[in-house]
Amino acid sequence: MKKKIALFTTGWGYEILTQFLSGMMNELGGDNADIFMFLCFAAFADTPARRKGALNIYNLPDLHDFDGAVIFGSGLDYKDTVDNIISRCNEAGTPVIMQGSKREGLSYVGSDNYQAVKDLCAHVINEHGVRNITFFAGTKDSHDSELRLQAVRDYLKENNCEDYLKEVFYTNWENAAAARRINEIHKNGGEMPDIFICANDGLAMTCCVTLNELGLDVPGDVLITGFDYIDGGKIFDPSIASVDQCFDEMGAAAIKAWRKLSSGDEKTVTEMVPCKFVPGESCNCYEYRNSDKLRRRMGREAYSLRSKTTYFNRKLDIIDSTILSCLTYLNLKENLANLYANDHDYEGDSFHLLLEPNFGLSIYDSNIKLNTDKYSKHMEVIYSSENGVQFKGESFNSRELIPGYTDDGPNHFYVFLPLHEGDSNYGYLVFRDCMEEFGNHFLHNYYNRMCLALEKFRYALTLEHINQRLLDLMGRDPLTNVNNRMAYEDKEKHLQAEINTEPDLKFAMAMFDVNSLKLINDSEGHEAGDEYLLRACHLICQVFKHSPVYRIGGDEFVAVLSGEDYDKRDELMNLFNERMSPYSDSLPLPPDYVSIACGIAAYNSSTDETVTDVIRRADENMYKDKAAKKA
Repeated sequence: MKKKIALFTTGWGYEILTQFLSGMMNELGGDNADIFMFLCFAAFADTPARRKGALNIYNLPDLHDFDGAVIFGSGLDYKDTVDNIISRCNEAGTPVIMQGSKREGLSYVGSDNYQAVKDLCAHVINEHGVRNITFFAGTKDSHDSELRLQAVRDYLKENNCEDYLKEVFYTNWENAAAARRINEIHKNGGEMPDIFICANDGLAMTCCVTLNELGLDVPGDVLITGFDYIDGGKIFDPSIASVDQCFDEMGAAAIKAWRKLSSGDEKTVTEMVPCKFVPGESCNCYEYRNSDKLRRRMGREAYSLRSKTTYFNRKLDIIDSTILSCLTYLNLKENLANLYANDHDYEGDSFHLLLEPNFGLSIYDSNIKLNTDKYSKHMEVIYSSENGVQFKGESFNSRELIPGYTDDGPNHFYVFLPLHEGDSNYGYLVFRDCMEEFGNHFLHNYYNRMCLALEKFRYALTLEHINQRLLDLMGRDPLTNVNNRMAYEDKEKHLQAEINTEPDLKFAMAMFDVNSLKLINDSEGHEAGDEYLLRACHLICQVFKHSPVYRIGGDEFVAVLSGEDYDKRDELMNLFNERMSPYSDSLPLPPDYVSIACGIAAYNSSTDETVTDVIRRADENMYKDKAAKKA
């Protein structure tokens, strides 16, 4: 059986993540295993609700079903979230490996950032005469960022020049924060440092752009160094002096550590990968690497990327128009399924779009809430294709994660992306073997546009539904004064929403069909028929007095039993039959004649997935009762 490894991270450090993932996949070549990467784009600058909605994707997998878990700490820097993943791994007995951030008692894979940063300090101080340093850090909770800062401090202390470090500024990994700080220094007339040592290349490139906008030259006026040695920094002008962490080797080391843990020979494993400082143009070193050659190659590839981007943006526009042109939720499901069935060149033969079962219901009733910290037991399958085979079912057990997944064939990696608005969970997307699409931001844009289109669709239909309901009659039957069919349909949606989220729900459906109504209408007139219906309704309400009663047709009623009525349903059924008249199809009928066929069915979580399943059994029981009464 194929093994499964869960990988948890965000997509912001996509260049280093693709290197790490490639290293994992290459090392897995000799194993029979798939990687399931749970990915989001949560940011510290997000609202708490939006961040929670994105991070919810980590709650999707049941870690009992996995043979190992890797937390890519260089991308995932939310302590509470990481704690939750570790706790679930420990409860499931699933070995977990931390990358980039050490935790006591856990296996760890990392690179020797410390020595490489000391080498960086030695280079800029000894080769370039740096005496005034500003360090742009990530977050205070980031092990990697703090280790890099400690290396700077230790080197300066060892060389009796601790006063060279003039400022440490925490950016929370936001490039805009670095830009704001540089602009603040300039606005206040402060002196720029000799060098900005940045905790990653993104911050370093932002520094270069901001300084250039202020009329300062890099490296002529200020030196810059980064960290991670990403492709963007290599072709940037000036090319960023950086530390190569060798993330591909780190990914391979994570798999090696997983093998050791899986064998049971070791309880914890530590794998360290050496890394190196690579000087570049941003620290005034032009002789260490040929950046122009790499820029020319990337320039040639830009044409191909532009063509792909044009097609990709066209596909996003088609998805937008498909979703926003739908007038109903059923229409949405049908149109999206047809769109992907006819054109999935970009998504590939293994792609899945699954929505929460309450997504559609919540459109028509604002009181129905969507999950905010979990996924429902069953998801609605909008479109699902695995190895080119389309999944035909309408619902799917979310614990299985991927409809149609099989554990044979070559190794793959799957990417799971959350669909949400704020903290409201819409569902999730699954892509397979999408390294190129991930590396060029396509997945991020795809996820963003899909979330936005679904949000607009939901709001548009909700508003239309509210307007329509204002034109409808209130939910009362004018003859009997009990709830009418529209109210019943609302109740049915609420029950379905509760079924989707509450496995221990207790309720029963009682179906009623009033006997002999046509006989009375034909013989005595419709006024007499109306009086007869009122007597029948009164009996139903009198016996099932704790339950809402609905008139759903001319002679049909429904009661939804819960609480006391649910517990005493058999006793109430006997009382109901005792109080009604014997069935008769001959005239004249007694003035107080009431004959009603009734069938009850209780919800069973083991067999019933929908309210319709319960209603169908109640209806069958009602017809059996009608036949018995006639006999």
